[in-house]
Amino acid sequence: MNDTNPVVAHRVVEKFSRDTNPRSTNKVSAVSSTQMLTTNVVVLACPAPHAKAARRLLEAGVSVVSCSDDVEDVLALLDLDAVARQMRQTLVVGATASPGLSGLLVHLLSKRFDEIDETHVAVHGTAGPACAQQHHRALSRQSIGWHDGDWLRRPAGSGRELCWFPDPVGPRDCYRAELADPIVLHHGVASLTRVTVRVSATRRDRLTARLPMLTPPHAEGGTGALRVEVRGWRNQARHVEVIGAADRVANLASAVAFAAARNVIAGGFASGVRVLGDEESPNDAVLHDVLDAGVRLSEFVGTSSH
Repeated sequence: MNDTNPVVAHRVVEKFSRDTNPRSTNKVSAVSSTQMLTTNVVVLACPAPHAKAARRLLEAGVSVVSCSDDVEDVLALLDLDAVARQMRQTLVVGATASPGLSGLLVHLLSKRFDEIDETHVAVHGTAGPACAQQHHRALSRQSIGWHDGDWLRRPAGSGRELCWFPDPVGPRDCYRAELADPIVLHHGVASLTRVTVRVSATRRDRLTARLPMLTPPHAEGGTGALRVEVRGWRNQARHVEVIGAADRVANLASAVAFAAARNVIAGGFASGVRVLGDEESPNDAVLHDVLDAGVRLSEFVGTSSH
């Protein structure tokens, strides 16, 4: 365990030690940045940017799992493919709830289609303070989406759409925002011709997006949710599937990061840059570990005609 604030790192280690069964073989200890260079894999769960730290770790022969969802940082991480391949290490980009779990769910649903060509992601809630600040910034910038072979930019906070999330979250107004899902999903699933992402936001969120945060973010957000809609062809007809998960966003993100790191250690990932959902990643094994960590999936199966 390493943190930009060593005091925080030691507090987390102490809490984990108190809460863990004394007979457990799982141990957590605080380490220095130099000691991280001697490990098999490092999970970067700190605020962005991650690209510089990821390059340093890869060049030291350490595989990396990045939880960054910042658009510029994700693009910089994807550019490290040559470095990762040269060092024969793995860099998993976007191993969080959105992106990350969204890619796993796209891969899961794709098996029910003859061909998929659209994915629309929506996310509600935030994890820790850095995540809340990223959500705040995302609503003040330009959204990015993949549309018929071209990247489209639209003002963040526009394009309101009512999205239904799994209970207990339910329906929320969602808007365009500068989020990394379209970049990651386009990188991993070549057949997609349209990829969009929206985030839930209140009127206050949108009105104050270009101002400093009015109140400090909570240490950990409440219950959040992820919704993934996939469209494509099945039996020569258009078909739609919707799946999602509701939990604390930090729980969703940590489960995905843990599962990705575990499969890197197990040798499930090839060397180079990988994103969850691409054809060369062990998506089924990663999703299995995510579900074993306690994440529950919910599917929209239609409404009664009565």
